[in-house]
Amino acid sequence: MGLGGIYVGTAGIPNSAKRRNTVDGIRRVAELGLGSMELEFVRGINLSHEAASKAREVSRELGVVLTAHAPYFVNLLSDRAEVRRASVERIIESAKVAYIAGAWSVVFHPGYYGRYGSEEAVRVVREALKHITGVLSDMGLRIWVRPETMGGLAEVGSLEEVLSIVEGIDMSLPAIDFAHIYARTLGRVNSLEGFRGVLEEVERRLGREALRNSHIHLSGISYGERGERAHLNFDESDFNWRDAVRALREYGVEGVVISESPNLEEDALKILEALRSGG
Repeated sequence: MGLGGIYVGTAGIPNSAKRRNTVDGIRRVAELGLGSMELEFVRGINLSHEAASKAREVSRELGVVLTAHAPYFVNLLSDRAEVRRASVERIIESAKVAYIAGAWSVVFHPGYYGRYGSEEAVRVVREALKHITGVLSDMGLRIWVRPETMGGLAEVGSLEEVLSIVEGIDMSLPAIDFAHIYARTLGRVNSLEGFRGVLEEVERRLGREALRNSHIHLSGISYGERGERAHLNFDESDFNWRDAVRALREYGVEGVVISESPNLEEDALKILEALRSGG
């Protein structure tokens, strides 16, 4: 279930869309010459099944690949059992609605360490993910489910952690957010060599097919001593996004690259141009 090629798009409806609905967002993405859009369920799953079906129809007609982002208030490591259960259900429901919309992949934030160390946190999230993918498989829903590399040091989501979470689980791969990795490492991973290292590690742990089946996020970003502070536009950030794009080209990465910069389509178009021009 790979895509072939790279589809660049926006995290949600482009800012320049005339109407703030999913179908008009997809149409605007296509007008801009972009190839993908992420359905943003981050503050709740606000897409009806009817609207999702229409999104599927329009996205297929226009050749726009859809992905989805599960709600931000997922925490699979909460001390409260009801929060953990609700988090699992939110991811499953996000995947169900995304599947109806014809989306290919859904990304989620695993949660906060709290009382757990890294190894135990990975084990807990991994068990939850096995349950989630099992439920979706039993329902006949083939959609990739992906924990994201996270920018905050209090959050589970280092590259090593997400690779360990997904390893060996059917229909699960990581969502690689290069800006988050840059922020989490306090600026250390911010060069062509560093970004190559990320992709090399993905390939080493998960195989070449993982690079041919990638869900990537890019944006400008600021960070402090605890990691990520805020997403920014590329031009306002020291994040070396051009070298991240060069690394994607070098390694023949295929899949979806989503701009999470506040200006959405402006930086998405910069990514597309860099991919086409080689820089």
